[in-house]
Amino acid sequence: MGEMEYENFNAARTILHFHGKSVHPGDAKNVLVNSQLLAMEFNALLPVEQRPEYTADREGFFHLHNISGDISETTAHYLIRDHDRQKYEAKKEIMQKCVDFIKAKYGPGSVDAVIEDRYFNMREVLEKVFYIVETAQTAMRALGIDPIIKPIRGGTDGARLSFKGLPTPNLFTGGHNFHGPYEYIPTASMEKAVMVMLKIVELYANK
Repeated sequence: MGEMEYENFNAARTILHFHGKSVHPGDAKNVLVNSQLLAMEFNALLPVEQRPEYTADREGFFHLHNISGDISETTAHYLIRDHDRQKYEAKKEIMQKCVDFIKAKYGPGSVDAVIEDRYFNMREVLEKVFYIVETAQTAMRALGIDPIIKPIRGGTDGARLSFKGLPTPNLFTGGHNFHGPYEYIPTASMEKAVMVMLKIVELYANK
């Protein structure tokens, strides 16, 4: 209860296809190229300390989200995240340099990569109309709720809406343990969330 965010990750998705050459292992010398090992070598090029399990607060990361394949072809999906736009762009450059390294070492057809932006930090939009955030805080305090302001380490509907022209900070619903088997939400928190929304409407109506 009381959580509100107006900062989120800048986010990109990278899809990599590693291409190998499959032959019988008994005749493999100087011929076989194992795409799974290319993927493993690629992953080893990325900075270990910038994995999700070693980061917190506003620290970004490279996240190997999914990988599958065989000797001939391996597909890997990575998530790139950072609150800071410059650091985010730098992470995309690091990813591309790793792709270029594998291509230079194993040949142009060894890996194909697509790096695409998914969403951006809504702070870029909300800083220009910060009264929206302040109004939400005023509504919470009027109801005896202490606002808990912190950057969210994820993406949000608010980010999508903000960059479509509707500046939208995140307001709490009262939920806990999101995206897992232990997710739950107390009824009392949901009721408070509704009260906050009504108070925001009241504050704007009385202006």
